[in-house]
Amino acid sequence: MKGFDYSSDNLYFVTICVKDMLCCFGEVVEMDCDGMGAGRDLSVRDGLENHVEINHVMKLNLYGLIVQERLGWLPVQYPYVAIHNSVIMPNHLHLILEIDSSSVSKEIKIKSLSSLMGAFKTTASKLIHETGFLEFAWHRSFHDHIIRDDKAYKNIHAYIDENPKNWFEDDLFRSV
Repeated sequence: MKGFDYSSDNLYFVTICVKDMLCCFGEVVEMDCDGMGAGRDLSVRDGLENHVEINHVMKLNLYGLIVQERLGWLPVQYPYVAIHNSVIMPNHLHLILEIDSSSVSKEIKIKSLSSLMGAFKTTASKLIHETGFLEFAWHRSFHDHIIRDDKAYKNIHAYIDENPKNWFEDDLFRSV
């Protein structure tokens, strides 16, 4: 948003995509509600029909685990940052990030959202490249939205939670 101070205390909804929408962080898999793979035959148990609710979860690979670790690194490296919710998908990630300058001394310079995302993307890329995946790259920039009220926060939080379930209908879906 033009003229907005992106280092100010706020909640931000951020989406970061992999270059060319390459699915490289893992895959969305189906799990039944007891945590077992959906591949088991659960249609009949003790002669009675059972309805098994299927849950979709993101199964992270090595690169997805690196991204997850870097998300955890952000609040450690920058104590005025809190991650309220996040999901890593095969080719993108969503997060709710809070900047709260009241949690640190006045002498600490608060980085902008852009600088924070730059640090995240740079360090994640470096670690992914060190594994031998030299072609890995993030899409330029990121998408952000300032969360202005509790209703928006709850809706975005739910959207993040439901992202794996909705993956196969998502605009960012790419078959592997």
